[in-house]
Amino acid sequence: MESSSKGLLTQVTQFWNLLDDLAESNPESYQKFIQQQLKEGKELCAAPEPQLCLQTRILKPKEKLLFINLCQWKRIPAPESATHPVPLSIGRPEDISETSDVYTVIDVAYHPDVLQAAEKDQVKKDQLIRMAMRCIEEQFQFTLSNCYYITKFRIKGSIQRMKQNLMGIQTNPADLREKMRNELTLEKIRSSTVSNSDQFPQLLLPEDQVSSKTACLIEEISSTEIKVEMKRPAYELKIVADQNEKPLKIELKVELPGVNSVSLCDLSVSEDDILIEVSEKYRLYLNLPESVDTEMTTAKFIKEKATLIVTMPLV
Repeated sequence: MESSSKGLLTQVTQFWNLLDDLAESNPESYQKFIQQQLKEGKELCAAPEPQLCLQTRILKPKEKLLFINLCQWKRIPAPESATHPVPLSIGRPEDISETSDVYTVIDVAYHPDVLQAAEKDQVKKDQLIRMAMRCIEEQFQFTLSNCYYITKFRIKGSIQRMKQNLMGIQTNPADLREKMRNELTLEKIRSSTVSNSDQFPQLLLPEDQVSSKTACLIEEISSTEIKVEMKRPAYELKIVADQNEKPLKIELKVELPGVNSVSLCDLSVSEDDILIEVSEKYRLYLNLPESVDTEMTTAKFIKEKATLIVTMPLV
């Protein structure tokens, strides 16, 4: 341990001598280097920010309501390339009681670029959400429901609770700055930055599902699974009005021949679109003509007709 400390001290001394030499020989490069360090230090100190909140259910080991806060955090490394895994950070599950309601909250953080790219593409957003859910299942040995919806609020619980959960520290600015300053100094000396992907759980997305700027997390899928072409099922979408012709709800009927259980259907609904998938068989994505109330949306499966009926009240 003592020899290791001496070696590190020697490296630190050499590092500062190099900086001194750079400042004298090339002031412009020295200034750029310092500005870059200040920029990276600012990002390193930045706290996670809420992006969107999902509601689903934990089915096992004990059934309960689950909220997943998807957050953007600059401290999470961005993917190195389209073919590299994308890191994420998952906070510990927290059970929260409100009057008679008891639910669990889990915070998940990605680099901002990952979430921003997903916001522009509903398919990628759904992939990202389901990948986060799968990672939660694997890390905590949970079984989650296949269904989820995006809530109207961006975060469940307080922002302070979320920050403390993900960062693993009390968010005292002075303590945080000191911690980050130490990390930043050792970063250049030991060639060990926060972008070291070993610090974060990682999964890999198939190459045909990633862009040059971002990727989503998923287990590596075999080539036979990737090549499966999912059919677009027949459907009927209509707006149901009251006797005064005031629109009340959207009703969507989807025919799914060969499907005999609602458990095989993955359904996700937001205010303005809906995605229905049956593994290796069907996929239907629709933009909705009106904004709907996701919390009041219901779905039922008529087994005799192999038909899924989704009812979405308007907001």
